[in-house]
Amino acid sequence: MTELTLISPRQYPLRPLVEAALRNELRVLQAGIERTERRIRTFEARYGLSSEEFLRRYEDDEMEETLELAEWVGEWRLLASLRERSEVLREIRFAN
Repeated sequence: MTELTLISPRQYPLRPLVEAALRNELRVLQAGIERTERRIRTFEARYGLSSEEFLRRYEDDEMEETLELAEWVGEWRLLASLRERSEVLREIRFAN
């Protein structure tokens, strides 16, 4: 478990500010996830492969390396990163 202490020289409640910032970041991440999922679905439709099958074949050198396929790999990795960041933020709890 990671713990964070925030200190401000102002007499202003920080919790509402931090909660709002986290909600906003989650909205941004969700928009990125949705955009990336759409891009991935486009690749899957174009090539008639699920991303899992594509990645298996790509990593086994069964597919010719192209800029577009490298982009697909990048989108897949980006999606994993966005989802992980979103999960981390969703799990944050404030001590009373």
